[in-house]
Amino acid sequence: MFVTVSLLLAAACLLPAAGKLLGHPKIRQSAAHFEIPWNRYQLIGIAELAAAAGVLAGLWWHPLGVAAAAGMVLLLLGAVLTHRRAADSGMEIAPAVVSLAITVAYLAIALTS
Repeated sequence: MFVTVSLLLAAACLLPAAGKLLGHPKIRQSAAHFEIPWNRYQLIGIAELAAAAGVLAGLWWHPLGVAAAAGMVLLLLGAVLTHRRAADSGMEIAPAVVSLAITVAYLAIALTS
């Protein structure tokens, strides 16, 4: 179960990180929508990439994975708040909320095993 949730969380971190780091047009539009300069928005992608690496490393050393997931919780809470501030719809906020749920599930499993 832990391995499955770890891989799911790593994917949930890697997919948006790739879009930000590769400059996908839709992601660039998101940065503009949130009024975040592109170079700063890409820093979020670096944080997501680091979280994915930390979660995968957490398969061997749980404290590292827990630290990465805790950081991801903070990042995702910021994402939800940013979506709310921009008056986005539930469908637009959903990816951040789903990623947050996966991250919380990871933490619950990691901290009880």
